[in-house]
Amino acid sequence: MPPTPRELGYRFPAEWEERKATWLSWPHNRETWPHSLEAIQRLWWLLMDTLSGSERVSVLVSEEEYNRHPMPYGQVKIIRQNIIFHKCPTNDAWLRDCGPTFLKGHAGLPAALIDWKYNAWGEKFPPYDADDAIPKYIARFGNYRRFEPGIVMEGGSVETDGEGTLLTTENCLLNPNRNPHLKREEIEEILREYLSVDKIIWLQGEIAGDDTDGHIDQLTRFVCPGVVVTALEEDPQDENYQALKDNYQHLMQLSDARGRALEVIPLPMPRPIFAPEGHRLPASYANFYIGKSVVIVPSFEDPADAVAGEILQRLFPQHAVFLLPARELVYGCGAFHCITQQEPA
Repeated sequence: MPPTPRELGYRFPAEWEERKATWLSWPHNRETWPHSLEAIQRLWWLLMDTLSGSERVSVLVSEEEYNRHPMPYGQVKIIRQNIIFHKCPTNDAWLRDCGPTFLKGHAGLPAALIDWKYNAWGEKFPPYDADDAIPKYIARFGNYRRFEPGIVMEGGSVETDGEGTLLTTENCLLNPNRNPHLKREEIEEILREYLSVDKIIWLQGEIAGDDTDGHIDQLTRFVCPGVVVTALEEDPQDENYQALKDNYQHLMQLSDARGRALEVIPLPMPRPIFAPEGHRLPASYANFYIGKSVVIVPSFEDPADAVAGEILQRLFPQHAVFLLPARELVYGCGAFHCITQQEPA
């Protein structure tokens, strides 16, 4: 058996660690946003401009979109300062879930990433072959060593403090639509060996409308070692109330891999948002993204927007917090964390 990332000295870094770039996939699938694709594409430009002030933004685009811009340079184009387009086919825009998990190694180790299998959240949205191939493209482009655990996994299903603690959910990782041949203990062993974590915290439940079967990045996030924010619904009549309350109470009893009792900070939930077709959408402030010098927080035109922004600004005093519009984005059942993937330095 080849050595695992853990055996070689790699680890899964926290999102706030030293940054090289943010990766995105250009939105083009009208089935995902049938009412607002053009508005979504304008939102991508707003996001790219916000991030690119302090870090490189690498964007995977179709050949059609690539050819709309001048300055050809093989497979890559510099569109604006710090914004780079890569000609790479994609099925959809959820790069957090189909893209690679970047690893950080000891000094002298070559850069590396994990290429999980991807099946569009349990075969829900075929085709997904182009998205499944994205880690191979990024590995070739960046000359990354590529590890293949051979299991289905999405980036939004795992969250780390960078110091050996991993958050995930039973609803997603133990769902038979991902890896029905694997038991919980076998999945834990793969996570330990490929992400170099020592303690795995399992939460339960999912918010209404979440088609990922309960990704952790809609529920609970690390903001620094020993500290998490977690979505908490105040309305006892809301369908999310009990599951989020149970997670909060469970987290209050836990410690991390280094023995620190977790500090648990509640994040409010926005009022329910419904699609034109009538179903509820998975709106959550927990789906924020930590950039190099900014934090991107979804805004839902809700009174709780400002509250969530203020909480995260206190927790990230060295970052500028930006509330970007997400009501149309969440129609696709995700927000800013779902569409981004950090590349550590």
